[in-house]
Formats: sequence, C-alpha cells, structure tokens
Amino acid sequence: MRAGLGAGRLALMRTYAELPGLMTQMTGDEKHGPSATSTLDVLWVLYDQVLRVSPDTVGDPGRDRFLLSKGHGPAAYYAVLAAREFFPESWLAGFGSAESRLGYHPDRLLVPGVEIASGSLGHGLPIGVGVAHGLLARGFSEPRVYVLVGDAELDEGSNSEAIVYAGAVGLPNLTVVAVDNQSSSYGWGPGGIEAHFAVAGWSTVRVSGRDHEALASAFRRVTAAGAASAGPQLVVATVEGPGALCKTGRECRPSGPARTVGPMRVARTAASAVLCITRLSDMKQG
Repeated sequence: MRAGLGAGRLALMRTYAELPGLMTQMTGDEKHGPSATSTLDVLWVLYDQVLRVSPDTVGDPGRDRFLLSKGHGPAAYYAVLAAREFFPESWLAGFGSAESRLGYHPDRLLVPGVEIASGSLGHGLPIGVGVAHGLLARGFSEPRVYVLVGDAELDEGSNSEAIVYAGAVGLPNLTVVAVDNQSSSYGWGPGGIEAHFAVAGWSTVRVSGRDHEALASAFRRVTAAGAASAGPQLVVATVEGPGALCKTGRECRPSGPARTVGPMRVARTAASAVLCITRLSDMKQG
C-alpha cells in the first residue's frame, strides 16, 4: 500500500521489473518454482495497489489481512515483501537455511508481514473465513481479508466447507484469489472454479493472472461489491500451466542458452520460471 508511506521510502522501493533479480537470490526449492511464479503478478498488484497494510502497520487492528494459503512455494511472496520493505533484502540469500527466517513455508512468527504459517494445503481459506468473521464480530467493518489459494488446493474438502459457510453468512469483507494454472486433479467441469463459489452465494470474476490492470480492476470491483454487502467475492486469476512455462518446450535458465527438455520438465529455479514468464510476455507483445 502506498498510502501513508513517506516520499523517501517510496523512492527506495523496488519495482515489479526488479522482482526477478530478487528471486534469483533464493535457491534450494526448485521444484516449487512454478508454484511460486504463478502467484507473482497477483501478489505484486495486491501489495502495490490494493492492500491497506505497510511495514509500519503490520500490528494495526485496522489493517487489511493477506493470507497466502498456497504457502508451499513462497519465493515470490518473499520477493514482494522484501521489495515493499517488510524485511531486509539481505534475508533472501539465506532462504531455506537452518538459521534463516525465510523457510520453505512462511512462518508468521519469523517473517514480518506474514499473517499465517502456511504450506499445508487447504487451511488458508477456512482460517480466512474465521478472520473475516472475527473482524466483523469485533466491530471492524473496514479491514478486508484476502486469501490466495491454488486451483489444485481447492480439491481439499476443508475448502468446500469454508466456501459454503462464508456464502451462507455473507461475509462482505472476504475476497479469495484463486490462481488457476490448471493443476486440479479432476478439473472443474462446466462453469469452472467460479461455478463452485457462485452456487454458494459468492460474486465471481475471472481475469488474466498476468494482466496487472485487469487484476487491479477486478479487485476494485469486488471491494465495491463487498462494501455493498453483496457477500464474499472470488477472483480467478488464470495463468499458464506448469508444463507451459516456455511455449517453445525449452528450459529457461538463469544464465546461458536454453536447452531442450522433456514436456514434463519445468524451470529449474524460481528465477528461471520468472524468465520463462517474461519470455511468454515478450511473445504476446510481439
């Protein structure tokens, strides 16, 4: 959130274009590179344009809450938090080491700005429902709760219960962002992910998870819907599948030429995946 930050701090903050450089500092969790980079643009838009929280307000009861339920690939999350100065960039290089605060799953007791410890899938949305309900019960109508989930994570039954409950009680301060990279075990059938939420009383919208303007517009729309007490909201952010990070079927590497790999091979590091996404963006623009 830019509001409330001094001009000096804003001038020092990193830009979106600098995120790949931050991600290259984190190694050791290569298998979750696609999981991390699938969330990169959503995270950036939330922290840059939407969330009413800053390094100075992480303890403010009136802050917005962001819950990363898809916590098993946190490299993009850490990069964005560092870029927004929630913690020093120097922490990134120690990612995953025994003495580091930045584990392979984020820990709210160790990482400033993190609201929940996550990574065990299926927990974030039920927790988010409880947080949203608790805020209203305490008389806090302005703070909003945003929960980021993965499409495959929604296979967990705990999510179905949370979706039905939130719709039934009509939580206007709850927004779920489902990053859809076509990883669900059985698919979603007619109507996609949003049909499962809509039938429970949620308002829904689907946009490109790589289009910052479309994402920001979607968040504005759902915030307005929440202000009108229209119940909880879902934003589905569509991104490329993990096997399609490079349309050419070639692996993007941090340095050196790309090399041909099998169809099931994914980028070897989080930084590699970012470069693949950049290449896809260049292809679309071309």
